[in-house]
Amino acid sequence: MTMQIVNLVQGSPEWHAHRAQHFNASDAPAMMGASSYKSRSELIKELATGMSPDIDAATQRRFDDGHQFEAWARPLAEDIIGEPLSPCVGTRGKYSASFDGLTFMNDVAFEHKTLNSTLRSVMEAGCTGADLPLQYRVQMEQQAMVSGSERILFMASKWTSEGLPVEALHCWYEPDAELRAQIIAGWEQIEKDVAAYQPQAAEPKPQPEAKIREALPVLRIEARGEITTSTLDSFKVEVLERINSVNAVLETDQQFADADADAKWLRDVSSAMKQAGKKVRSDMQSVDDVLNVLEQLDQIATRKAIDLEKRVKSEKDVRKQVIIQEAQQALDVHMDSLNKQLGTYWLPRVAGGFAETIKGLKSLDSMRDKVVVALTNAKLQAQTTANTLLLNRDFLRGDGSGQDWITLFPDFPAMGVKEPEVFKAMATMRINDFKQAEAERLEAERARIRAEEEAKARREAEAKAAAEAAEQARQLEADRARIRAEEQQKAQADAAQQRQQVQQQAQEVQAEISQAAQDGTLAAPLASDLSGLVAEQAAESVAGIDAQQAISTAQASAAAAPAADEQEAKLTIGQINARLKDAGLGQISAATLDFHGIPYAKDRGSVQIPVTQVRRLLLLISMGTRKLADDLQSATV
Repeated sequence: MTMQIVNLVQGSPEWHAHRAQHFNASDAPAMMGASSYKSRSELIKELATGMSPDIDAATQRRFDDGHQFEAWARPLAEDIIGEPLSPCVGTRGKYSASFDGLTFMNDVAFEHKTLNSTLRSVMEAGCTGADLPLQYRVQMEQQAMVSGSERILFMASKWTSEGLPVEALHCWYEPDAELRAQIIAGWEQIEKDVAAYQPQAAEPKPQPEAKIREALPVLRIEARGEITTSTLDSFKVEVLERINSVNAVLETDQQFADADADAKWLRDVSSAMKQAGKKVRSDMQSVDDVLNVLEQLDQIATRKAIDLEKRVKSEKDVRKQVIIQEAQQALDVHMDSLNKQLGTYWLPRVAGGFAETIKGLKSLDSMRDKVVVALTNAKLQAQTTANTLLLNRDFLRGDGSGQDWITLFPDFPAMGVKEPEVFKAMATMRINDFKQAEAERLEAERARIRAEEEAKARREAEAKAAAEAAEQARQLEADRARIRAEEQQKAQADAAQQRQQVQQQAQEVQAEISQAAQDGTLAAPLASDLSGLVAEQAAESVAGIDAQQAISTAQASAAAAPAADEQEAKLTIGQINARLKDAGLGQISAATLDFHGIPYAKDRGSVQIPVTQVRRLLLLISMGTRKLADDLQSATV
């Protein structure tokens, strides 16, 4: 939306009608409670009723001088700006502004004021528009808002009646976004206050003025040893009546002003009573009745004055507190409403500082005006903060990832109030840090899972290999057992056949010996000895066969026996040989173990044999030795 130029003559009926329908820049200072010419309450009344106070002659002269000074100063402004200036009235929506001068492109505006002591004190060398009092800055800010101008030349000057410059000062004002937001919020509040305006039953005076107490009647007392002339009785009645008529109810500014004046009047009555008493005492030494009356009136007036003075101070303090408390309560309600909109209590309670706002003000109306403006600004600041929180909160939801990052911001109530660009940069950094850490965590998790899966695969492969090896070992052992069983069966069959052959041979030899004895070829004693020898040899041969079969069975059992428990006691070949040596027996070696099928293990070059297998080895050796002895005996015979 751009500014619309309105062709109106300042002061014309059309101009006044236009002003009644818009929020005008010249009224903005009053709206903000910063005007030295009009209060906020007066502006609300004017906007609500359409009635404005009459302009007196002095005010009209001030206006006329201001317009004339403005016209004389415009050429100076054009020289400074370097472009021609045109006075005009413009609008932007419901906002309006009158310009003392505006360039063709509306980029530079001109505002003129009559130079006064306040402006002279601030417009020193190097000053800017930011140094000017608020009432001037507010007006120019609305002008900039309406026109879109980039800066405004502010000039304050004074001229002679002949149009000669007495003094002219100037500075540049540049738009202030924060002040502009306060102006917009202030007009919104004014609009609400105008809609809620209720006319007063009685027209209040512009400034409360205390009512003037009529002078007391002349108290005449003359004494010369006795009271010669006295109006004391009628005076007492009059004084008490007036004292009792003093109002003690304090609500309006007018009543406060009256109470201040009444308290001063009562102090004057008290003083008058003291002076009258002194006069009587100077005329005569003792007139108790007169003095008692005077002292009584003095005390009554003094008590009443003290009471009124205390009540005035107390009531003013109470009214101030009410104004402050109501404003703070309104701000608290607003903050609570904003927190409900936010969905959580991110906005803490804010102290409005309203006590400081009304510091030094005397009038209750001026206090209310200042507090309303301060409250409006505080609400605006809170709303701005809430909007910033919402904007920054939305960023955490809408970064394109589809994820809400609010969990990364437990400090969001503090961080979320930062400017969106600043917050966006900080939030992006924190989110990226989290994403990187999360990616590293996920990669570490994937690596752990891969390692676990690889370990599991290895275990399964090892288990499978072990199972296959066990199955192969089982099959091998089964084959070995089968072979051993077959060998044992064959050995048993061979042994049985050998025994049968030995017995058959022995029987044949016995038969031959017996036949030879019968034939007389052998002598009976020799035949008997030979027959016994044959029987003995046959028995020994059978015993040898049985021993060999026992050895074979023992070897098969040793081969079939499971591996010794790892925890079973073991002996090395060296330890076994040491014991055999002590017993005067021979030595063994790994070949001996292999021959007899004794299991053993090698550890760091040492051959280790379980104790149970050592016992089996020694048994096999002893049985072999016995067989060898039997064989030698047979060979000898």
